[in-house]
Amino acid sequence: MSFRVEADPSLKDALKDADHSLAGIWVCSASPLIAEICAGAGFDWLFIDGEHSPNDLQNILAQLQAVRSYPVVPVVRPAVNDPVAIKQFLDLGVQSLIIPMVNDAQQAAAAVASCQYPPKGVRGVGSALARSARWNRIPEYLTRADETITIMVQIEADEAVRNVEEIVATEGVDGIFIGPSDLAASMGVIGQQSHPDVVAAVIKSINAAKAAGKYAGVNAFDQKSAREYMAAGADYVGVGADVALLARATEALAASFNSEAQSAAPDSY
Repeated sequence: MSFRVEADPSLKDALKDADHSLAGIWVCSASPLIAEICAGAGFDWLFIDGEHSPNDLQNILAQLQAVRSYPVVPVVRPAVNDPVAIKQFLDLGVQSLIIPMVNDAQQAAAAVASCQYPPKGVRGVGSALARSARWNRIPEYLTRADETITIMVQIEADEAVRNVEEIVATEGVDGIFIGPSDLAASMGVIGQQSHPDVVAAVIKSINAAKAAGKYAGVNAFDQKSAREYMAAGADYVGVGADVALLARATEALAASFNSEAQSAAPDSY
């Protein structure tokens, strides 16, 4: 006999009850083991990326299962704002989505529609087959699904910043996530995430979300920038990535031994 199952809290639930900005880490290694290590590190949320990482449906499923026993909220980004891709992620049990490259209200509305069942949206009905409803063990999932899902749309282009007020006003959008790297590129200053114009665009977007009563997040691997955006009102901030931390730590370790070897080497003539 099956027992009663309820959906886990999503990102909007964590943000609603938070008294501080939530710090999160990206998981880009496509490894459930690394995801579990990061989940137990003490971050508030975990960003499993399907856009710039080798994550696929099976990898993401395994990572969701690996981190579920930890007090961290998994957030997943599909590669594209597409109803088929979003449907598959939702059916895996993804409850918190960051939708990339949303530049206007029409694209934001399309993202929302992809996450909602008819008649409000276009999400295909497969709850009996899907982990999202725990194979129909979550009571009345079809009518309550919206309650269990957080929809964040990504502001990462100059066009999106110009349209940010309309985007955050879109019904069903819970908030935004700002990507300074792509934003800098779109503004002609690629690689300069701390350029004054980029920072001003980020702050403008944060303020627009807050004015609309929506949540604002931003990506900032630089700790100084992350703390400044938190102070500016960002509700959640991505402060690092598993692969970046591994790259920098291994480089530093190798360099320390290379330096010792060079200093110990006899002079050559």
